[in-house]
Amino acid sequence: MSAETTVLHEADYAVLDRTWDRKPGLRGWLGQCNHKTVGLRFIVTSLFMFLLAGALALVMRMQLAVPEANVTTPEVFNQLFTMHGTLMMFMFVVPMFEGLAIYFLPLQLGARDMPLPRINAFGYWAYVGGAGLLLTSIFFGAVPDGGWYAYVPLTTAEYSPGLNLDFWLLGVTFVEISAIVASIEIIVLIFRSRAPGMTLARMPIFAWANLVTSGMILAAFPPLVAASLLLEVERKLGTAFFDAARGGDPLLWQHLFWWFGHPEVYIQLLPGLGILAAVIPAMTRRRLPLRWLVVGSFIAIGIVSFALWVHHMYATGIPTQALQFFGAASFMITIPTAVIIFAYVGAVWTGHVRWTVPMLFAVAFLVVFILGGITGVMVAVVAFNWQIHDTYFVVAHFHYVLFGGSVFPIFAGLYYWFPKLTGRQPNRAAGLWAFWLMFIGFNVTFMPQHILGFLGMTRRLWTYEAGLGWTIWNVISSAGSGLLGLGVLISVVAFAVAWRRGEPCGDDPWQASSLEWSLPSPPPNENFAHLPVVTDQEPRWDAGSRPHPHETTAWYQELASPPEGQREAVLTTVADARPQAIVVLPGHSLWPLWLTLAILVGLVGVLFDLYVVAIVGLVGIFVTLVGWLLPDSLVDARPAADDDAPGDPAATGGGRR
Repeated sequence: MSAETTVLHEADYAVLDRTWDRKPGLRGWLGQCNHKTVGLRFIVTSLFMFLLAGALALVMRMQLAVPEANVTTPEVFNQLFTMHGTLMMFMFVVPMFEGLAIYFLPLQLGARDMPLPRINAFGYWAYVGGAGLLLTSIFFGAVPDGGWYAYVPLTTAEYSPGLNLDFWLLGVTFVEISAIVASIEIIVLIFRSRAPGMTLARMPIFAWANLVTSGMILAAFPPLVAASLLLEVERKLGTAFFDAARGGDPLLWQHLFWWFGHPEVYIQLLPGLGILAAVIPAMTRRRLPLRWLVVGSFIAIGIVSFALWVHHMYATGIPTQALQFFGAASFMITIPTAVIIFAYVGAVWTGHVRWTVPMLFAVAFLVVFILGGITGVMVAVVAFNWQIHDTYFVVAHFHYVLFGGSVFPIFAGLYYWFPKLTGRQPNRAAGLWAFWLMFIGFNVTFMPQHILGFLGMTRRLWTYEAGLGWTIWNVISSAGSGLLGLGVLISVVAFAVAWRRGEPCGDDPWQASSLEWSLPSPPPNENFAHLPVVTDQEPRWDAGSRPHPHETTAWYQELASPPEGQREAVLTTVADARPQAIVVLPGHSLWPLWLTLAILVGLVGVLFDLYVVAIVGLVGIFVTLVGWLLPDSLVDARPAADDDAPGDPAATGGGRR
């Protein structure tokens, strides 16, 4: 095929732009399924949840700043720490990582969209529905107050008779379903939608991190969904799954919860490590050392993390031999974690570092997470664990691990990818202020809490008496939380201002290596008019990987010139990413939203014991699923004869789907 016949014309770009653009008006806004829209919605919504959770934490720190304060009542304090933990664990970190993955993974992999756009949109609406259901508890005076891990028997109907825990169980379960849906979508994307030539060996490490994380979510979240449903059934119908007096077992809840809960720590860590695997090479101008050891360590962490759930149950009377096993597993997971940290430190040590704002957040992660890892080794020791169990030492430890392992990488990623999102750069001075306030504020907040734990201050304590030696450390901790909150606020304001009035920064201000930086900023509706051909792990640093229209084949041209309104993408093989078929993707659809609303109607019926309403919700679910599955716009508009065109994937064993 000659070069002239494969070069795109301007008219093709116009068709692609119209085909992948959203419909106008409110209906168009609600029905968007494109990965960039859905990903951005996840990012913005989860950032709001983060601000809300932070505000609740500041109120708690005000209450604890001095002895016998009366900023809140004990009942409100219980609600504050429950909602703070729930928002951070379920509504912020995981949805934020999902949003970043949904937005940037297709761009890094050379894909035009997620492979299942409607399911992608449903995942977002389910997240909003679950979070909304949880937050509406405020208007019913029934804010959850049983802690973010809802231990039984405290959370059974006998000891928590109101609707508080019902809001928690139903809302969190809906959000967990959203995470499961997103994980399925990400796995299919990574295995079947990579650019031609992007073998698994050439796949970005950010994609590897999300692949392992998604597999972990599929193994960890369903048991929590099952546990939540069992507890809700026990509260509503009086079953006895967790009632020891009637043959149940309260520890069953802890086993099911921590089967989810401890892998959740690494589910919140691995995507952050994946972000840093993008940020650090770009800012040090060198390839990441020990690449395959890093990928192997991700997989090892994903497996070993499921052998650690009893790590949180040392004080429940489990046999000593079992404790030794889980203690050994806790030590074992430090090995792959250390490999990853050494690889990142090695890149910083041997590279030409540019001290940009995202790089500072990346280094902050290394410092904070190493400190959190050291205390993690300490709490893995059974005898030590018994001494500090349920004290503020544990609070300090998991904030160093979780905040250090997820929030600092998230902000590194936000500052790193913001120019790609908007084409503009946040103010550097504001970014530096935000970083130093967050880094200093974080350490001033949580380092003293280690000492408070040694001094015997227990977690979830509403107030305390003077003269216990706790006051000075609580004053310091509360002051630090103010600095931390101010730093976060400056970042949010800097992002908001830069969105409209930031300095234009071009398409690739970092000279980075991955494919998203080959696109204009912000990316066009269709992402790639010409799909790239990848020949290296760092395609932007390898001239052979850059898209060359003169080297394209006929089916490349076909993808670049679709029938008006038909969204087409390429399906590639799992291991070596050979083009296998051209698929037609759905575009605008309101069915994901209708399905979410039908599920919400059903949940509200269960929540308020309005079983007629619950049945209406079930009928609505059935109707929307039928409407969803009707083959409306997914009929291939191309003539059938095109399937036999030379160079089409059909000629090499593939075809159209």
